[in-house]
Amino acid sequence: MQHLIDRLEIAELLARYARAVDTKDWELLRTVFTPDAEIDLPTSGAKPTGSRDDLIAWWAASLDDVPMTQHLITNVEIDLDGDRAAVRALFFNPMRLPGNEQLSYCGGHYHHEVVRTADGWRSAKMVDTIVWFANRPPAPAAAGN
Repeated sequence: MQHLIDRLEIAELLARYARAVDTKDWELLRTVFTPDAEIDLPTSGAKPTGSRDDLIAWWAASLDDVPMTQHLITNVEIDLDGDRAAVRALFFNPMRLPGNEQLSYCGGHYHHEVVRTADGWRSAKMVDTIVWFANRPPAPAAAGN
């Protein structure tokens, strides 16, 4: 029975991540990760790897002018091993980006290493890899052009 409860709690952790990013609730996003979590967003334009607080600051700045994102997380695979689990999930993210009248979309996968803490399951490591991007807005023109 504990195995099923753990799987549901880990799936809820992923849902909380999506809600926090999409609603720009940065305090809620802190509850997704351990304080010492390592977060790697190699294809998102962030610095390659950072701490929870560094990456939350980057998300806040990056999404400040983005009026809408909607992270849909699917195909969640959870490999439980006691108080740790490896998680792989796919994401689809429609968004309205500045400078683009059309919706943009991207998809890829998340890899999490989650741990059971006194506060419940938390991600100790996340790698977010964008595999494809449709309708990317045009790059801003260089100054003087």
